[in-house]
Amino acid sequence: MAYVSKKEDESGLSSYYNNKTTIIQEARVFNDSPISPRKCRALLTRIVYLLYIGETFSAQEATTLFFGTTKLFQHKDSALRQMVYLAIKELATTAEDVIMVTSSIMKDMQPNSEVIYRPNAIRALCRIIDPSMAQGVERFFKAAIVDRTPSISSAALVSSYHLFPLAKDVVKRWVNEAQEAVSAKSSSSFFPGSSGGGYLNFGSSGNSNSGYQPIPSTSYITQYHALGLLYLIRQQDRMAVTKMIQQLGGGKSGAGTTLKNSMALCMLIRYAAKVMEEDPNVQRQILDLLEGWLRHKSDMVNFEAARAICEMKNVNASQLTKPIAVLQLFLSSPKPVLKFSATRTLATLALTHPAAVASCNVDLENLITDQNRSVATYAITTLLKTGNEASVDRLMKQITGFMSEISDEFKVIIVDAIRSLCIKFPTKHVSMLAFLSGVLRDEGGYDFKRAVVEAMFDMIKFISDCKEQALSHLCEFIEDCEFTKLSVRILHLLGLEGPKAPQPTKYIRFIYNRVVLENATVRAAAVTSLAKFGVNAVDDGLRRSIGVLLNRCLDDVDDEVRDRAAMYLKVMKEASLADTYVKEESVFSLAALESKLVAYVNDVDASAQPFDASSIPKISRAQLAAESTRPSTLDTIAAPATRASTSPPPPTAAETQSAYVQQLADIPHFAEYGTVLSSSVKPVQLTESETEYQVTCVKHIFREHIVFQFNVSNTLPDTVLEQVVVVMQPQADSGLTEDVVFQIDSLSCANSPGIVYVSFKRDNPREYTTTSFQCILKFISKELDPSTGRPEEEGYEDEYQLEEVELSAGGDYIIPSYASFSSEWDRLRSGATATETFSLGAMESIKAACDSIIELLNMEPLGGTETPNSPSVHTLQLSGLVTGGGGKVLVRCRMTFSRGQGVTLELGVRAEQENACALVVSVVGG
Repeated sequence: MAYVSKKEDESGLSSYYNNKTTIIQEARVFNDSPISPRKCRALLTRIVYLLYIGETFSAQEATTLFFGTTKLFQHKDSALRQMVYLAIKELATTAEDVIMVTSSIMKDMQPNSEVIYRPNAIRALCRIIDPSMAQGVERFFKAAIVDRTPSISSAALVSSYHLFPLAKDVVKRWVNEAQEAVSAKSSSSFFPGSSGGGYLNFGSSGNSNSGYQPIPSTSYITQYHALGLLYLIRQQDRMAVTKMIQQLGGGKSGAGTTLKNSMALCMLIRYAAKVMEEDPNVQRQILDLLEGWLRHKSDMVNFEAARAICEMKNVNASQLTKPIAVLQLFLSSPKPVLKFSATRTLATLALTHPAAVASCNVDLENLITDQNRSVATYAITTLLKTGNEASVDRLMKQITGFMSEISDEFKVIIVDAIRSLCIKFPTKHVSMLAFLSGVLRDEGGYDFKRAVVEAMFDMIKFISDCKEQALSHLCEFIEDCEFTKLSVRILHLLGLEGPKAPQPTKYIRFIYNRVVLENATVRAAAVTSLAKFGVNAVDDGLRRSIGVLLNRCLDDVDDEVRDRAAMYLKVMKEASLADTYVKEESVFSLAALESKLVAYVNDVDASAQPFDASSIPKISRAQLAAESTRPSTLDTIAAPATRASTSPPPPTAAETQSAYVQQLADIPHFAEYGTVLSSSVKPVQLTESETEYQVTCVKHIFREHIVFQFNVSNTLPDTVLEQVVVVMQPQADSGLTEDVVFQIDSLSCANSPGIVYVSFKRDNPREYTTTSFQCILKFISKELDPSTGRPEEEGYEDEYQLEEVELSAGGDYIIPSYASFSSEWDRLRSGATATETFSLGAMESIKAACDSIIELLNMEPLGGTETPNSPSVHTLQLSGLVTGGGGKVLVRCRMTFSRGQGVTLELGVRAEQENACALVVSVVGG
């Protein structure tokens, strides 16, 4: 195939040459007689190229090309056959009736066919067949997996890997062959003898296989593919994986391993690290294996073992000595990739073990001037985390020298390192603030500027001495800031911190300039910021001046700006409105608000009533900021890819609640119950984590019902559980009557977990029932037939005792909610009140009493009262919401402590409803 010249490309010849319509028309060449291998290869190359760059063929077009390609099987040219298989693989996903080409592919899979044909045939067959045909080709795959030719064996192993999700039961039966491939003492490679067609028989039309002599291979790549398939088959059986690691590990020194491929060893190390993370009981044995691999002749294996040890949970300094010594050797290596990997790993380790990494500081300092700026960046960020206060100024000068030479991505890493250093050494804030203000004026993208601004935000928050100077730098930055989001955030911060400054008027000019010069979004944020100065102003003259500026904003062209100005002018005149809209310290919990809104929108009957916001818990602005804080780049840098893929981020509270609501709505019987008032935040574990059956419980509270959701997992791969139910027995006179039970018809290891629902009707919906339930898991156990993969006809009934399920006030009826205690306590003076005195003789301190009361009631501690200032006298303030219309409830706990008598508690409760007040008293008194 001739390459297109630059001139032809510019003139449009290339686009015509690789045009889909042109290629389809030229596909007539497949029908020529005799077949021209050169022309057909060129056309197949163009088809594959189009698919590669994202071009799509319709089903009819793909089918036409597919069956035109299959006609080329009658020609024996090796290079043409390779292109045929490549095109078949790519077109098979779109074309129809592809199964018809199976017989042609199977001919090339026969042992007496050309060796160059067989690997390609195996890979193509994997794409063609459907799961029902997997058993029919089992014999071919088993033979190919243990073939002496590495290309054939690797093709079969990789194809088996791709077949596994579609035909698990069939592929699992190939475990012995995969074990033989991974343990092979020697491998072989293919170079054909005198076949008359040159290397790989390229361009030949002969089919002779004479002269084929397998010779030993030095790569042993088959072991890497076989190990991946073995793990895929055994990944649900932790004991089998552990045994495989120990067999292939080669003992403490690692010298006895049969694995000769470095990539296979690296993969084995990752599997070992995963097992060690899941099962701490085998940590000692696997750690010995990892330390043995530190002495392997391959740098790749040394590094993988060192990184695995550095990323161990609860790793101590003595265990880090050997891997750090290996990484230290890599720091002086002439290979850039080794230096980069070592500095990156040490930068991550320095977050948790700076003292252990400090031994590498001399080598790291030599890398600051390394010509590879990526290595230099990681070296200097590691030094910032491990160095002492005396070295900060010297490092800052070196950083300034090469900031202009690195990309924004690494600038962000440097800035985040300085951000953490500010908190560690607050006395050095002058030089660090000067550096940050300097780079803020440099050219850079949004992520870089955001990192600098957030570093300044942290300095304002944690270092009071630099607050005014940092605010001034931010004011200068927004004068010519091109990023709207950053301008809005800085204006918001100025509105919070500016009124508290000794001279608040010096910031107003910068804010009002934004009203005049910026876009509508920034102008609206500037109006809000000005209003906060006006509301919090002590000086009446300043308040009047702010009023004049806001009046000018009433003529703005944007309605959002005008509306904000009008609202804040009204707010500044009425103190009650100012307390609600500007000075209020609490906000709705966004997770709870989203969950309630989703339930309200999905409930057809709810639209007749206005949305009730009183049942939504509130949190403080500090809690909201903590929840939404952007994690530092230092916390996520160098995260291992294996962990990122196996441990996805956990769902948020809102996502969890929404999932529960959707699951319940899918069951028609529960749809009649109405809206879910509350659900458990975390599932309660009812079995040990090591048992064969694992059960967790989630409680859903409705107005007239309580639904228990049992998530049941079967960890036995060769057993199926049928008719799975949970039998619940409440205490006598609990006020609950069983309504309905939804069982799991069939539960295997593959479809775990399944859900059992048990619903109880509340005899008196106005009462808050607290009780405990005896729970038994009942099921019919059946063994799986290993040949068919189906459960046997006969089974036996069995049961499994679970932990008790508690229905408690604090965990199920009361939701933590932030409030301003003094004003709310006064407001509830006319509501339901109760005062009781209790003697807590078992409590050894007031702190222990505070922790117990907070855990028991599940309420929000206010004003830092969860931490006592005095060991003898303390007042704990709590706030919460009671579900089901119980309203707000506040608790004041006055406590005294004396040795020998424990804690004496005076419990004061005020609530909007009498039954909510009685509920809290009964919890503490019970």
